[in-house]
Amino acid sequence: MLLKSLIARLPYPSRPLQRVIGVAAVVTQAGIAVTGSVVRVTGSGLGCPTWPQCVPGSLVPVDHPEYHALNQWIEFGNRLFTGGVFVVAILAMLAAWRIKLAQPHRRRLVALAWTLPGGVVLQAVIGGITVLAKLEWWTVAIHFLATTPLIWLAVLLLQAFGEGEEKPRLLVSPPAHKTLIALVVAMWAVLAAGTVVTGAGPHGGDPSTHRLNAPIDVLAQAHGSLLVAYLLILAVFGLMLFRAGAPTRLWRTYGVVWAVAVAQGMLGSAQYALGVPEALVSFHVLGSAVVLIATAALWCAARDRGLAAEPESGRLPEPAASGSREVTPA
Repeated sequence: MLLKSLIARLPYPSRPLQRVIGVAAVVTQAGIAVTGSVVRVTGSGLGCPTWPQCVPGSLVPVDHPEYHALNQWIEFGNRLFTGGVFVVAILAMLAAWRIKLAQPHRRRLVALAWTLPGGVVLQAVIGGITVLAKLEWWTVAIHFLATTPLIWLAVLLLQAFGEGEEKPRLLVSPPAHKTLIALVVAMWAVLAAGTVVTGAGPHGGDPSTHRLNAPIDVLAQAHGSLLVAYLLILAVFGLMLFRAGAPTRLWRTYGVVWAVAVAQGMLGSAQYALGVPEALVSFHVLGSAVVLIATAALWCAARDRGLAAEPESGRLPEPAASGSREVTPA
């Protein structure tokens, strides 16, 4: 296979390079959610009213009587950033594939890496549908929610670069593991509720965009109640860790989750009390991504797959020469 032979010619990625690529995948996947929020709060969602072109007849912004140049460039910049996200996803896939060629048992690593470029392409299509649907609130919600599993998978990929392929050994009790699953479900419920609040809020991406006709105060209270439920489940999980004597790494990650979740709750309360200012909206989206990353890290810290064994050399084994014979030692 030509592609396989080309990848085999790449140098074997060092452990620091693997980590850099993994971190870049997490940062870019989270970053596209933040830049998308900037597009929304600045009313630039239809700065490029068509897709994949920016305006009819041009892929890039041009002078247009209906669309301000700044709004065009904000939306176009978000599209360009999507290209950067895709490049990082491709690099992650190539690194994982190169590792698998030297270590054929690393199938999970490759499977995780392949989800990222595929997910970026899917997100680009959803983004195009969102633009063509004139930023209907539910399409914007889907667009954001489709990013969340990609952030989660990027965290798992970062973890997979440094861990082995052993069957996962839980570092928590079965009841604690079920509580952790409940925590993850609660987290996604909080994220989904947040998109509904946004749908009824003042920042729709364009002044003419249709908004969800629902009382935003009731939606915001429901959103906050789900966050409280998340924190209660997190507290129960912590009690279970205390009783079982959890390892230090797991406790450290647990503490980070508490810190970012509480900070996110405070930020959301301030955002609501101040009338949803534009800057705080983007910071709140950033906080959502950080909570998601921290929760995914907690999920990874609660299990052990062993350490990834590095080959003595990144070189692939050379095929035996034609006509050569194996020599058996006397």
